[in-house]
Amino acid sequence: MNVALWIVAGLLAAVYLVGGAFKMLAPKERIAATGAAGRWVEDFTAGGVKAIGAVEVLAAAGLVLPAALGIAPVFVPLAAVGLVLLMAGAATVRMRRREYRLVAVDAVYILLAAFVAWGRLGPESFLN
Repeated sequence: MNVALWIVAGLLAAVYLVGGAFKMLAPKERIAATGAAGRWVEDFTAGGVKAIGAVEVLAAAGLVLPAALGIAPVFVPLAAVGLVLLMAGAATVRMRRREYRLVAVDAVYILLAAFVAWGRLGPESFLN
């Protein structure tokens, strides 16, 4: 179970690090030009998109660094819970925009982050 949690947390961290960095560095117009998956930025200011990117980068770091460094590993499940909330917001935006296929992708991310939160708060807790 511990290995599965590390793998899922690592994969989520990689995805959110790349995605968050892209949101922070790319202009809003470039993100919107990536296709259907990027059109959500039309509902946000450029600063809002960059803030979402910063939250994603911080969450990516929070998923692996605290446990890997042995410094405050309690932040791992907190970062995972934060991602669940972030992706619930993303799914809400997609529902409002009637982008139903993309809601399914958001749901997968929610389930993966919830798995890490559950595992690190429960059976493979760092709190012991």
